[in-house]
Amino acid sequence: MKILPTAFDGQSIRRAYDEATETWWFSVVDVVRVLTQQQDYQTARKYWNKLKERLSKEGSESVTSCHRLKLPAADGKNYLTDVATAETLLRLVQSVPSPKAEPIKLWLAKVGYERMQEMADPALSLDRARQTWQQHGRSDKWIQQRMTGQETRNKLTDYWSGHDIKAGSEFAILTNIIHQEWAGVSVAQHKQMKGLSSHNLRDHMSEAELIFTALAELSTRQIAESVEATGMAENKSAAQAGGQIAAKARRQLENQTGKSVVTGANYLPPGASQPEPSVQPAKAVKASRKPPSA
Repeated sequence: MKILPTAFDGQSIRRAYDEATETWWFSVVDVVRVLTQQQDYQTARKYWNKLKERLSKEGSESVTSCHRLKLPAADGKNYLTDVATAETLLRLVQSVPSPKAEPIKLWLAKVGYERMQEMADPALSLDRARQTWQQHGRSDKWIQQRMTGQETRNKLTDYWSGHDIKAGSEFAILTNIIHQEWAGVSVAQHKQMKGLSSHNLRDHMSEAELIFTALAELSTRQIAESVEATGMAENKSAAQAGGQIAAKARRQLENQTGKSVVTGANYLPPGASQPEPSVQPAKAVKASRKPPSA
């Protein structure tokens, strides 16, 4: 989890990025402070506490969707703070009468919230992503596979969200189970193989790795849907089963080609430092700058 503060209209807003789930989390009280135009943090905090209490009594899902993370305060110490995703914030903003409501909605759309932008304008989000990958030298074939895989991922996380799985830590746990099953290494180990740190693992996958990731996640969702999996225990079983389906297909391909699907190849620029891979699946190939196409 990386703490990456930003600002709106001159006021600081704390945010954190969860690499495992590719999710941004915002400090709710910081956003409320902007909406209520309060200079004093404690006044904004009291406003949020009262609003949270009212919304809880009304049974609002916005409050239950909030989480708590340790974020740095003005005194330099870290304190547990209510945080929310862009989608949740969008609903909360509607509960605060403020002339800043529309400007902050537009601002949220500009600071990297892909899922919210997809809801507002899917074509715009896809075009922007395609342009970014093209600028980084990705082929049209790779870009298409990356986008297809993202859509598969979104459908899976939408299912989880509707079946008692919490965005953030629980998404990360299930994602790692799926990845461990199909790839034979964890997400963290796979990133280490590729010499990645804060990078998005999927943006450094080969076409084959993207395809098998998508197969594992599609299988997981369809298995979960078939048994109406709800909660962590049932969805863990679905994640293991879905990952195993992709693992079987991966091994069959590797046996035919003699090449490992899971590799240390990446899209890091020339000269970027890479650690020696400490985890290598069977028949893994040596890391190179460009992932091989499949």
